[in-house]
Amino acid sequence: MLRIAVPNKGSLSEPASTMLDEAGYRSRRDSRELVLADPDNDVEFFFLRPRDIAVYVGAGTVDVGITGRDLLLDSGADAVEHRPLGFARSTFRFAAPAGQITSLEQVRGKRVATSYDVLVGNYLAERGIEAKVVHLDGAVESSVQLGVADVVADVVETGTTLRAAGLETFGEPILRSEAVLIHGNGHELTPAMEVLDRRLQGVLVAREYVLMDYDVPVAHMEKAMRLTPGFESPTVSPLQNGEWVAVRAMVRKKATNKVMDELYEVGARAILVTSIHACRI
Repeated sequence: MLRIAVPNKGSLSEPASTMLDEAGYRSRRDSRELVLADPDNDVEFFFLRPRDIAVYVGAGTVDVGITGRDLLLDSGADAVEHRPLGFARSTFRFAAPAGQITSLEQVRGKRVATSYDVLVGNYLAERGIEAKVVHLDGAVESSVQLGVADVVADVVETGTTLRAAGLETFGEPILRSEAVLIHGNGHELTPAMEVLDRRLQGVLVAREYVLMDYDVPVAHMEKAMRLTPGFESPTVSPLQNGEWVAVRAMVRKKATNKVMDELYEVGARAILVTSIHACRI
């Protein structure tokens, strides 16, 4: 039975559970449920603290897990990223009092407050910057005003919280994070893990693409298909009127209306769009 670690709370929890549900796995009915067996799919889910998931995966206690890239790197666990999952995206950056620090080199010799001391410590060491990393469990933006640190390193979304504390970001992002599927370092994917991976990939593709059907004159078919090349290639079927063909292709969801307009201009008609609920690529 495949053992899968899933975040039990926080910003990763609900999207991870939704994705697994879309992939055809059983959903827990009670948020207090910590272990969920799914015998139909021969898997067992363990709902764990997001920060602990990489540790359990690295130790081999569970086979795979869903966690944040930032949490994986900060854990120091013997686990590796296998596939980005496209949700819970965030940017991790340095910030300091406005106008005081503008480059990473100026962090040398400073105190850096963060909840991700392993991640930040490794980042600085790799760049030859010696600084004291101060571990805080949260609210790091207050650390400068309270005299605990000179610089902070934290997840930045809009920057509103930092600005309210009189801080501004500087330098390049430390990390761009998102939810990822992880497994033990050096462990090859088992058949059960490959099934999980294909299902998650199918969810990602279904979320990104739609099916587009349209009729187009044979004389304009090549122009139309250049607009809709499909995931591999479009499907073309003859119509009773031999001067027309029906075309079906996968199109990126974000480009749907633009592509429909362009198809109409080259002579396509009866242009229909259908959502994809599941797929295997």
